[in-house]
Amino acid sequence: MKLEQYFKGLSDVTRVRMLNLLLHGELCGCDIQYVLEMSQPNVSRHLTYLKNCGLVLDRRDGPRIFYRLAEAKSGTTRRFFDFLPQVFKGEELLQDDTRKLKEAIQAGSCTRNEWRPYSALPKVTTSARV
Repeated sequence: MKLEQYFKGLSDVTRVRMLNLLLHGELCGCDIQYVLEMSQPNVSRHLTYLKNCGLVLDRRDGPRIFYRLAEAKSGTTRRFFDFLPQVFKGEELLQDDTRKLKEAIQAGSCTRNEWRPYSALPKVTTSARV
């Protein structure tokens, strides 16, 4: 069951923090490491776990690996990702992480060059909310 795997992926605060960041778009592992102030091996281990749970996809570009949310055009995955911003909104730690990511992007400290909040989520259409 997909949903069970998703909740297993969220059973650690580090992975919750990572998903919170990835809601705002694709990030290099080094960007996540910078924002969360964690070692590269620790970040990599948690991202691999999220990937194995089906929540995250990756791609290599030279020496860097970029991570993004899994495809979520419809079904359980779409509803799950739509749910996350609502529950993450009230969590101070997650809001601090989001603020730090935004500041890092604006300062040029990240591989991304533009802040686009929740850009990883599919756009809401009337027919998609049935």
